[in-house]
Amino acid sequence: MSKNGKILVAMSGGLDSTVTAVMLAEQGYEVVGITMKTWDYSSSGGSKKETGCCSLDSINDARSIAVKHGIHHMILDIRDEFGDFVIDNFVDEYLAGRTPNPCVLCNTHIKWEALLKRANQLDCEFIATGHYAQVREENNRYVVSKGLDDNKDQSYVLWGLTQTSLAKTRFPLGKFRKTEIRQMALDMGYEELAKKSESYEICFVPDNDYRGFLKRRVSGLEQRVDGGDFVTTDGKVLGKHRGYPFYTVGQRKGLEIALGEPMYVVEIDPEHNKVVLGREEELQRKGMWVQGLNMGKYATLTEPMEVVAKIRYKDSGQMATIRQHGNRMEVIFNSTVKAIAPGQSAVFYEGNDVVAGGWIQSAFDVIHA
Repeated sequence: MSKNGKILVAMSGGLDSTVTAVMLAEQGYEVVGITMKTWDYSSSGGSKKETGCCSLDSINDARSIAVKHGIHHMILDIRDEFGDFVIDNFVDEYLAGRTPNPCVLCNTHIKWEALLKRANQLDCEFIATGHYAQVREENNRYVVSKGLDDNKDQSYVLWGLTQTSLAKTRFPLGKFRKTEIRQMALDMGYEELAKKSESYEICFVPDNDYRGFLKRRVSGLEQRVDGGDFVTTDGKVLGKHRGYPFYTVGQRKGLEIALGEPMYVVEIDPEHNKVVLGREEELQRKGMWVQGLNMGKYATLTEPMEVVAKIRYKDSGQMATIRQHGNRMEVIFNSTVKAIAPGQSAVFYEGNDVVAGGWIQSAFDVIHA
């Protein structure tokens, strides 16, 4: 019997999950490895060779690593759940003129639910992943905090995890820097893994072409949305676009329209198939509404609170004051913020701790009374 208990580890065959599993085994846990098959590349229609966490090579790598270290390993096929929820949402959000965040949905509603269900079946006390984040218990709440390595911190994509999920979750890599993890892999004899570059593509868009994915996924999409108007913020028609789902707020490149000066996507109007363009300064907003909240450090906020708000994964964050209104958050930034995209995640921090997160509903210019 292990001295630290039984733990279920998500193993993708990559660097971080490999080090996580081996580290925990060396610490005295009874490790059970699980590799989740979330997507079948052959059904995406993309041209790129199958790579990443769902490829056959990655699954075989995870199994080989588990066998080498005496770790019981299993493969869990969750393609149906993943496709119905994550991919349908991805498509629906673009068709609604928003920019989706599929990794957050996958973590919250697919991967953790699958891990917790299997952990219970196997009598595992904990689950662990290779995310660069930390979790602790404070005042009867489980709090997600940033990982030690600022460049690798992944707390932004974990805001949706419930208190029930966090109670069983361990993030062994949260107290390390990526360089240290690479060195650990080298020390374990995994030179190829240690030197492997990382991919930031969406797993089910293997060629990184989400526009092509949408066209293949939605029959007749181009015919339905082609030929709408590019317009200015005051309604002047500038030309024709190729379909509003193929643009995102803040986009400058790839507009395929010559206007004599840099112009950006300021707003998307799906109802009228319009894409609003403006100068860079017209992207600036003072505040936003965030919906679908998941509260983190505090169960509820009864007073306004000053936080650092992040509106995208690689965002450094901006100081803001938040006010909770039920399941919505009103956010007023200390200074204007560029390119707030509806559909993206907004995550609020007190120091390194996640206070809450949610989905950006809309942005506004002036403070509401």
